[in-house]
Amino acid sequence: MTARAGGGYPALVALAAPIAGIQLAQVALTSVDLAMLGLLGVSAVAAGGLALLLYNQVRTMCVGMVTGVGNLVAAAAGAGELRTGTDALDDQARDEIRSLLRSALLVATVAASAGAAVLCGLALALPLLGQRPEIVTLAGAMMFALAGGLFPMVWLNVLRQFAVGMRRPGSLLAVTLVSIAVNAGCNAAFIYGWAGLPRLGVAGVGLSTTVVQFFTLAAFASTVRRDPRLRAMVSLTAWRADPVVVRRIVRHGTPICFTYGSEAAITSIATLLMGAFGPAMLAASNVANQLAYIVYQCNIGLSQGSSILVSRAVGQSEPRLAPTIARRALALSWTFMAVVSVAYVVAPLAMLWPFLHNETDAVVLGTASTLLLFAIAQQYSKGTQNILVGLLRGLGDTASGLRCTLIGYWAVGVPAMVLCAYGFGWGGWGVWTGLCVGFAATAVLLAYRFRSRLQLPLLSSGATR
Repeated sequence: MTARAGGGYPALVALAAPIAGIQLAQVALTSVDLAMLGLLGVSAVAAGGLALLLYNQVRTMCVGMVTGVGNLVAAAAGAGELRTGTDALDDQARDEIRSLLRSALLVATVAASAGAAVLCGLALALPLLGQRPEIVTLAGAMMFALAGGLFPMVWLNVLRQFAVGMRRPGSLLAVTLVSIAVNAGCNAAFIYGWAGLPRLGVAGVGLSTTVVQFFTLAAFASTVRRDPRLRAMVSLTAWRADPVVVRRIVRHGTPICFTYGSEAAITSIATLLMGAFGPAMLAASNVANQLAYIVYQCNIGLSQGSSILVSRAVGQSEPRLAPTIARRALALSWTFMAVVSVAYVVAPLAMLWPFLHNETDAVVLGTASTLLLFAIAQQYSKGTQNILVGLLRGLGDTASGLRCTLIGYWAVGVPAMVLCAYGFGWGGWGVWTGLCVGFAATAVLLAYRFRSRLQLPLLSSGATR
């Protein structure tokens, strides 16, 4: 098979960059939200950061239910191309992909409904989680406002997985820039009650994000409709979903959902633990976590891009190309994170400025600057494990990711957080230490599983090129 088919650096970057772009479009919304919350003070940053973290927990699990659709589409397309002997698809492949899209939209709607109910339930349960009354009031109102945005967000991810599976992810750079501007304007309007709108404060930030989610969905759907290769296979009639295909998507997506949920949950638990050490520590942790989360989106792009290339290789009976794709994805990831890490060390205040530009408390600034050093370790271990989860998914193995995260996070990470924070008396620093340990343990387990799955060395020079 050619280098292009096997996933050379240009092919991987061409696929991963647009995926990372749309991920950053989503994160840009929450990053702008957190920056705007900084205008309202430390309590607003602490409460808003908590609301956004719990929202991301639910959002991630909803997305997980449909993430595997990209792999299913890629495998169907690869098999179709193999049958025709060209890049063109036969009728069987096109019909299968249409059915996958319809069925995925139904799964997405059900998942978003469940996610919205869970998010509202978490908002009501905040008093039971040991948070201060002021934080409970502000965070709960914002979470209710964010719940409705789950629907356009999950529908958008279905369309994205469809496009990515066809290796035509499209560009959202223009949409991203406009979304950021619209979100900032809506944030200010809802926070301060401009143009006759109600003055909602922290809750207005959540409502603004929901409005912009609908805008981003409409923009991307328009892009897909205009693509001549994709247009013929677009079918949005979710009510015509094939029950057999729905069950297939659910079986494929459920382990991914809980894998993603487990990953988000350990971060959410860390944030709840940080809240016990005061608003300053919680605010600093929220900002450091948001910066790390922004960087993480590039790893998600590489993870999904490499995963799609592996699925296509499997569909074309070339699974031995997986180690080569893995090496390239990891090399790009580690190089990018090295550059970001230098910025964290050399100019921490510049990195923190967008979120704490009005903050004069030296304790908050100093704490956040130190936490950026922990964020370096987190980024490497978390990014590596995410890429490995994607590679295993490309091989059709979604269960191993769940098993490894259950062990790495819950048997290692959470106990380490509690032990370091309370047993060793390290407080908030101990929470982040345990968090990094959990991600690192998971990465090691996934690397071992990937090597075992292929019976090939992951990074040796003898792998197929």
